[in-house]
Amino acid sequence: MALQPKSDEYYMKEALKEAKKALELDEVPVGAVIVCNNQIIARAHNFTEHLNDVTAHAEMQAFTSAADYLGGKYLNECTLYVTLEPCLMCAGASYWAQLNKIVFGASDEKRGFQNMAGLVLHPKTECVKGVIAEECAQLLTDFFASKRELK
Repeated sequence: MALQPKSDEYYMKEALKEAKKALELDEVPVGAVIVCNNQIIARAHNFTEHLNDVTAHAEMQAFTSAADYLGGKYLNECTLYVTLEPCLMCAGASYWAQLNKIVFGASDEKRGFQNMAGLVLHPKTECVKGVIAEECAQLLTDFFASKRELK
């Protein structure tokens, strides 16, 4: 079955491509894309190890890239697709960017924003969870299992 272009699944597959780039760099494999008017305007993946920066999450990198592309800090006509539920920091940044919609794959039971805070997203931000969740989660599970095997 081919993915329909312009669907949540289509864009999540694009975010998964970014997560696999992070994996190749030995970063936690999380990827993100930002879409505006059915066009990907930003692509990013985790880069915390290479930048030695705890804030260099895929979402934060994507927000910066999208804002630069649009020439403004508000992303209120944009959708963030990210392979893992955003943490509290990234969800907070999405509030300030006034994202229109967040779509994520795998839930993060330990550090995801839904378990840590009440109303952290902008009131106008729609949230969709579980898109291609199993594939997104498996990439992370395999990554951390390989890290444990190396110890």
